Amino acid sequence: MATDVRNPSAPASHAPAGTENSPAPPAKAPKVPAGRSVPATPTILAILAILATALAATVLGGHVPVVGAPVVALALGVLLAGTCPPVARLRPRLALPGRWCLQAAVVVLGTSLSLRQIADTGLASLPVLAGTLGVALVATPLLGRALGVNGGLRTLVGAGTAICGASAIAATAGVVAVTEAEIAYAVATIFAFNIAAVVVFPLLGHLLDLSPAGFGLWAGSAVNDTSSVVAVGYAFGAAAGTHAVVVKLTRTLAIVPLTLGLAFAQARASRAARFAAGGSPSEDGTATPPGPRAVPRLRKVVPGFVVLFVVAALANSLGLVPAAVHRPLGQVAAFLVTAALAAVGLSTRLGELRTTGPRPLLLGALLWVCVAGTGLVLQAATNQW
Repeated sequence: MATDVRNPSAPASHAPAGTENSPAPPAKAPKVPAGRSVPATPTILAILAILATALAATVLGGHVPVVGAPVVALALGVLLAGTCPPVARLRPRLALPGRWCLQAAVVVLGTSLSLRQIADTGLASLPVLAGTLGVALVATPLLGRALGVNGGLRTLVGAGTAICGASAIAATAGVVAVTEAEIAYAVATIFAFNIAAVVVFPLLGHLLDLSPAGFGLWAGSAVNDTSSVVAVGYAFGAAAGTHAVVVKLTRTLAIVPLTLGLAFAQARASRAARFAAGGSPSEDGTATPPGPRAVPRLRKVVPGFVVLFVVAALANSLGLVPAAVHRPLGQVAAFLVTAALAAVGLSTRLGELRTTGPRPLLLGALLWVCVAGTGLVLQAATNQW
């Protein structure tokens, strides 16, 4: 162009051959001030939509305590996302505020716990967590092959079911050979069961007459994603929600050995394939060695909010958090959980869930039943009902 859009008053530069030499119209003044690339208004509207949905869900959930505000927030968000076009247009802005709400809720929960409670809960949950993880790792290849789900996709679905949903899928995708479509497919499959868990688990927990601690252990060991674990736990009760969060954070640590194991298995399979093809073991056409790709992923295993959760628990252990504020902080945490689930609901695209396909969904369902059933059996065996 003949005009410098960064300075409309500047003289025109020499036009390339074949362009018109007539003066270009003056450039319009930018609507966004210099140095600010993205307007804040849509993000503010997204936050307001989340808060309004969470407030409505809190009021409605109070009338249906068996269901609870988080479940109502999820359902209300899905309804608004599917029927209200202005809300649907806010989808790109909903993920970050929703993540903030969830992470803040976990940190606030730490103010009501002590490090001794966290250690005791984590250690007590280890037999159940180890058993459910082992069952998931064994069942995934067997059921996946029987259903005809390819190796990469079944590994992603298995990791998401065994450990922590989308986070485990992201970590696993960094060390195994999968496509972007398979990653999206696995995330959609896991997300479908996250939504189902928020509705089904609290009802089953009441039918099975689980204690708050028992239900928290079951939810923390069998529900996939962190947001869903928090929502499921709090739908059953505040004590169950707190217990579920600690169990879930303990379960998340399994990403480290799983990711390393998959990385080395992938590297070994790649070397074997190159030997079979007559190549050199040092050649690397498609596979990636475990070190460079695994390490950046593993750095994200312990995010900042988990560290802050431990710091908050340490502060409470040292008596720095007055007992008088425990109840108000618990209410704040419950509202933040409701807001996080409102964001999940508002950003849901039901069409994407329908396009996931039957086989990965069936694999996810069978693995979910295996993990949940194994968890209940182990809880009964270890007297943690």
